[in-house]
Amino acid sequence: MRWLVDRFASAPERLAFDHQGREVTYGGVVERIEGFREQIRREGVAPGAKVVILADYSPEVFCLIMALALNGNIVIPLSRAAVVQEASALAISGCDWFVEFDAEGATAAIRPHVITADTPLVDGLVAAGRPGLILFSSGSTGHPKGILHDLERVADKFRKQRAPVVAIPFLMIDHFGGINTILAITSSLGTVVTVAERSVSAICAAVARRRVELLPATPSFLSLMLTSGIHRDLDLTSLKRITYGTEVMPQSVLDRLAQAFPEAELQQTYGLSEVGVLRSQSRGDGSLWVRVGGEGFETKVVDEVLWIRSRYAMVGYLNAPSEFDAEGWFNTQDRVEVDGDYLKILGRVTDLINVGGQKVYPAEVEDVILEQDNIIDVAVFGEVHPLLGQIVVAKVLLKDPESADGLKRRLRVACLAKLAAYKAPAKVYITDQPLHTARQKKTRRA
Repeated sequence: MRWLVDRFASAPERLAFDHQGREVTYGGVVERIEGFREQIRREGVAPGAKVVILADYSPEVFCLIMALALNGNIVIPLSRAAVVQEASALAISGCDWFVEFDAEGATAAIRPHVITADTPLVDGLVAAGRPGLILFSSGSTGHPKGILHDLERVADKFRKQRAPVVAIPFLMIDHFGGINTILAITSSLGTVVTVAERSVSAICAAVARRRVELLPATPSFLSLMLTSGIHRDLDLTSLKRITYGTEVMPQSVLDRLAQAFPEAELQQTYGLSEVGVLRSQSRGDGSLWVRVGGEGFETKVVDEVLWIRSRYAMVGYLNAPSEFDAEGWFNTQDRVEVDGDYLKILGRVTDLINVGGQKVYPAEVEDVILEQDNIIDVAVFGEVHPLLGQIVVAKVLLKDPESADGLKRRLRVACLAKLAAYKAPAKVYITDQPLHTARQKKTRRA
């Protein structure tokens, strides 16, 4: 990681962070990294020790991660809105030191906090003198997985310097996409703009205030942003590129996004914690077709499912068998259609609804429902049925009150006009709760 610090030192006057209005240059970043290196030496944090960081983005949080990487430590970032409970996470990874930042992310308290865990993969990385990064799956199956990366290898993807941008790291620090984003911004000597919360109003206000050029977000967030109409109230014309990923984008939302931001490039991204984030290029016809790959990545499609082989793949799971085959290929569990070099991602195999042997992708039903009046958001999922195996269920967040029976009738009519009959929701629930997680990703459950 020394090469990255040297790059920062080459442009000391450039603005590295706008942290909720507090500005830090790359010269300041280098100073803070060295300050943290001295602090961890003084505290006795030995190379190879596992260090938990409980925080969100700030210049100091990033600089501590860099200092720990230079010290050969295993970094375990956790956010206060983590989708995995802290106790569950640390039982998997173990811990030697615990760092908690204050609410502003400026001051760190480093203290010993020993939790023993059997992690032979970590031991191997430490023996090789390599810094590590441990992240956790969301545990949608009820069993979160600890994912170990070689942090030096993760950063190596960014050795080739690209054009600097002003960007918001939308995904959280305990998400691989969040780490990838902040490394991409800083390695290009761009400006990281942070926000205190990831609400539509806070993100859009930061874009307008700081003239943000790149907004990486999720389809769920972008749909809520468009529904709110805030993009008409604030000046968001600085956005040159809006990227979206982590879940399937409804075509109706993409069409509305293109209409709202005609000058911005709309780019679908693709990545997984296990293999990294691939380079991507959306087809220039306003569709959801995308070409993925890039240096260090190979892709293939087997039985309509995408497989990836990656130079930047994880070292392995801490608490589960490897899911790579003998040749290093990883089954993404994402079903896709293929058109030449382009793919259309239909959805996760685990999200498929099986109605009497017929497959239903939740995203295609959500796409139709989102086009209807009075809909803020919708989540579609399967419910067990004694005869059909499953039925399609829609949970809907409304703008204005509406009777459940009337809503169900009009949504079924709309779906039957565009989809096969078995794809129309058999049940419709009205909710007043958000239909996404703290990571702004769709929650599909009863």
